[in-house]
Amino acid sequence: QVQLVESGGGLVQAGGSLRLSCAASGSIFSINAMGWYRQAPGKQRELVAAITSGGTAKYADSVIGRFTISRANARNTVFLQMNSLKPEDTAVYYCNAPVRGMDHWGKGTLVTVSS
Repeated sequence: QVQLVESGGGLVQAGGSLRLSCAASGSIFSINAMGWYRQAPGKQRELVAAITSGGTAKYADSVIGRFTISRANARNTVFLQMNSLKPEDTAVYYCNAPVRGMDHWGKGTLVTVSS
């Protein structure tokens, strides 16, 4: 089992920055990729960014150039640095770690960007 706990959400004005963190515990040796998803009210959950244990990252087109995903300790901590935030970035952000074909999720952290 893998447990994921997010932190770092909050209220920020448009153009501001936030840094999200996700700490994994449990069977962390089994984790390879980790990622961030978000879900805005009335919308489907979508991938924001993901990173492998080797450091290869991918991003949603809407956040390229503004968000950066990174990892510490190879397997158990992932960060999302969010710059130049826009009101449309407002959502609950979830940490994700797929392990042996099963998705593990955190409870989410709310990011609200005011215009």
